[in-house]
Amino acid sequence: MSQSDKPAYAGTGARLSVMMFLQFFVWGAWYVTVGNYMGANGMTDKIAWAYSLCPIAAIVSPFFLGIVADRFFATERVLAVLHIIGGIALVLAPAVGAGNPQLFLGMLLLHTLCYLPTLGLTNTLAFHHMDNPQKQFPMVRVFGTIGWIVANIVVSKLLHADTLPAQFHVAGAAAILLGLYSVTLPHTPAPSAGQKANVRDILGLDSLALLKQPAFAVFMASSFLICIPLAAYYSFAPVFVKSLGVADPAFNMSFGQMSEIFFMLVMPLCFARLGVKWMLLIGMFAWVARYGFFAAASTNHVMALVMLGILLHGICYDFFFVTGQIYVDRVASVKIRAQAQGFLVLVTQGIGMLIGAQVAGYIVKSNTVGETVQWQNVWLIPCIAAGVILLIFAALFREPASSGEALESA
Repeated sequence: MSQSDKPAYAGTGARLSVMMFLQFFVWGAWYVTVGNYMGANGMTDKIAWAYSLCPIAAIVSPFFLGIVADRFFATERVLAVLHIIGGIALVLAPAVGAGNPQLFLGMLLLHTLCYLPTLGLTNTLAFHHMDNPQKQFPMVRVFGTIGWIVANIVVSKLLHADTLPAQFHVAGAAAILLGLYSVTLPHTPAPSAGQKANVRDILGLDSLALLKQPAFAVFMASSFLICIPLAAYYSFAPVFVKSLGVADPAFNMSFGQMSEIFFMLVMPLCFARLGVKWMLLIGMFAWVARYGFFAAASTNHVMALVMLGILLHGICYDFFFVTGQIYVDRVASVKIRAQAQGFLVLVTQGIGMLIGAQVAGYIVKSNTVGETVQWQNVWLIPCIAAGVILLIFAALFREPASSGEALESA
């Protein structure tokens, strides 16, 4: 980038940062608190389904992105339409779904079907307007994490709306605002305009060839399996925190995202010293420790242990999910790198988290007596499951000595 171009990107970078801030503000404003809202409105038995909607949308969204968004319309216009429709669905959800859990979940499903594709679209738009994504994208993406934190603070600490419809009004209004703002973003042509839609490409089936490599097969199997116990945190940790008498549970949960920023910054140093296998093992162990802390804290309501478990989020998320994305980028050839990343998301945050949310709901239901949840049992089960998967991964995974080029012909 020349000196004359730097001021131009500075303005674009600021606009992209605002986009990322609003993108994750929308998600953070309702996702952490919806379980407590449902519990306060007679829908406790449907909480697992609320947290199954994003995985369902993660499974469906590649088809929308591959068949429609990537081929026919400018990215900023697709973002505008999806966020406005999804925002309206969120605003209406509490009123339309009053006394009717199915209608409430239906409105949330409409929102998630609109929202999940925008996660990829915002990345696509940002990358299109960067000339050095490796340096510029992290500085833009961090505003997404800040947006999530601010949303938790606004909804939980300022409005005390963990159990109130106001959370959906805030999230929906922010989504509509982002939709309107998207129209003003730099023009970004459809990245695959003129190309035919190919189901094999959309689902990333060419990346299945990587499963011939034992290390990659172990990685994918372990990632899928561990996402099943991991889903319990996203589905029921806010409900658990509230059950301990915490007034603003989402605000306390936001400290996890604060730690995420710190660990994201130290990841390059850790990579240089530890390598992929140890990074993944530490990430997995952090989940085991988190659930162990929750189980230990549940009997005597030890908030210090709960907060320690929440603060582990930076290691839990960055060292496992982000390291996994980097590993896939390293081992996949250039031709199938995007497909391999899509396949990873489908298997983990789609199918794995969907199964996990349903399993977590069953575990909570099986350990509920009257109105009392036996939280120690609830957290011990995923703790043990994650520990077993960690041991299997440690025993079977062998980090390849070379990177992507070795798998070019896989």
